[in-house]
Amino acid sequence: MSYQAPVRDQMFVLKDVLEIDKYANLPGFADASLDVVEQILTEGAKFCEEVLAPLNHVGDKEGCRWFPDNTVKTPTGFKAAWDAMVAAGWPALGSEPEYGGQGLPRVVSIAYSEMSSSANMAFSMYPGLTHGNYSAILVGGSDEQKALYLPKLATAEWGGTMNLTEPHCGTDLGLLRTKAVPQADGSYRITGQKIWISGGEHDLAENIVHLVLARIEGAPAGVKGISLFIVPKFIPNADGTLGPRNEGVKCAGLEEKMGIHGNATCVMSYEDAQGWLIGEENAGLKLMFVMMNEARLGVGLQGLAQGEAAYQAAAAFAKDRLQGRSLTGPKNPDGPADPIIVHPDVRRMLMDSRAILEGGRAFLLWTGLHGDLMHLSPDEAQRQKSSDYMGLMTPVLKGYLTDKGFKIASDAMQVHGGSGYTEHFPASQYLRDVRIALIYEGTNGIQALDLVGRKLAANGGRAVMSFFAEVDQFVGEHEADAELKPFVEGLTEAKAKLQEATMWLMQNGLANPDNAGAASTDYMHLFGITGLTYMWALIAKTAQAKIAAGDADPLYRNKLTVGRYFLERILPEAGSHLAKLKTGSATMMALEADAF
Repeated sequence: MSYQAPVRDQMFVLKDVLEIDKYANLPGFADASLDVVEQILTEGAKFCEEVLAPLNHVGDKEGCRWFPDNTVKTPTGFKAAWDAMVAAGWPALGSEPEYGGQGLPRVVSIAYSEMSSSANMAFSMYPGLTHGNYSAILVGGSDEQKALYLPKLATAEWGGTMNLTEPHCGTDLGLLRTKAVPQADGSYRITGQKIWISGGEHDLAENIVHLVLARIEGAPAGVKGISLFIVPKFIPNADGTLGPRNEGVKCAGLEEKMGIHGNATCVMSYEDAQGWLIGEENAGLKLMFVMMNEARLGVGLQGLAQGEAAYQAAAAFAKDRLQGRSLTGPKNPDGPADPIIVHPDVRRMLMDSRAILEGGRAFLLWTGLHGDLMHLSPDEAQRQKSSDYMGLMTPVLKGYLTDKGFKIASDAMQVHGGSGYTEHFPASQYLRDVRIALIYEGTNGIQALDLVGRKLAANGGRAVMSFFAEVDQFVGEHEADAELKPFVEGLTEAKAKLQEATMWLMQNGLANPDNAGAASTDYMHLFGITGLTYMWALIAKTAQAKIAAGDADPLYRNKLTVGRYFLERILPEAGSHLAKLKTGSATMMALEADAF
């Protein structure tokens, strides 16, 4: 079975759980009635299913090709798909109307992006990074820079990249060596090498706008001396038409990768390339984090999206593959064997996957809605709360959903058995493609450290305290509801464990930072489980209300079944994470380095 976009489930979350029509008085939401949103996602699903998904295997097998003239050819069909995407306006969904965007809520564009990434992760990275590039210029660019670049980036007429990593430094950007020399005309000459640059060169768009971190001569050492520059492949004229080739910008080669073969992962060489400063000198890292944070949410989305595609393939295979007989008697008595979906262990893998995916989708869209409210709400307290949540949840979503997305893809291969280990079935590609999501835009270990080292303590712990208060309010409002009792009790249990873990970190992390480091990944997963438990409580509340109102749609009873499975089989992992993180770092750090 080919990929089928989960529009029905997305609309259930957007319409019934999040009730986004409540925000119709806000900019963007006013033009996004539920009928319009459903129509957009339905049409987006067709594009993803009919145009992008058939190219996923093509991109994996062909990959990208680099030529000695420093050009790159993308896989067959990618250019036509790009042109169709631009013509249909899909990249512009969430961009500002003043720059050619459609101005729709962020949460709607997230739903479309999930479908796009499920259908073809490698292809979808090109417009995804372009939008991140757009966002950084929108926040930090001058009026002239915005007018020149944003209309082309919003529509993906031009591509965009982010250039951080160098051969000798990845996460520790304070070590970067790329230099910027100021020129008399106000521009800079950029010299250095960047590696692992997704979409650094390709044949999809007529121009590529690189955002490059570099150090201006005489700048302070470390991260305090980093600036951000626009370095276009072609230098645009004032009217937005293409000017001369920026001769100092070259793609020196492509990386050979485990997955995402359809995306050009480039070594970029800058040799006196012409660039222009964005924002203030030595303030580039803060501005780049606008793009990084958006990219991190996008990577969390990739974990969910690849997990969804892998789950769909596994479920279809399990219903079709005949092997053995059911433990409780034949379920396909007229056939030589039963489909493997009758076997409890196969069900275990499929149900684990579905429980994470459906809860994770709600968590991602819930956070995306806060991304909208952070900017659009007229209530200052709501804007602050939503901003706090965006900062707090970004590392959780990136780390937890990609770890689980990889696990789901691995289980999908297991469901396929030996067939999954061959290239005749899609399981292998999903597993290979999603693996990078645990690494790039900051490894999941870095996300966990960011969560416990920065996000928890920010503003005196205001964000996590706000989240605890919101959960407590939900519990208080529904603890007498007999139908919701298991979900309320599960949420109470998860929140109590997360709160205990938070207190342990406060008491033990400051005294010995290794304790915080040793606990960080378990804490991130405990937070992810708590977030999904809250989502399942919201989902169950909504489904129960629909059933009570006489709605016979089987989706609602299925939600309750999957939700109860989450409580029984996934939620208990919270206790394990709490127990592990409370052991501290002593044993973990005890061996001398030479003993490894």
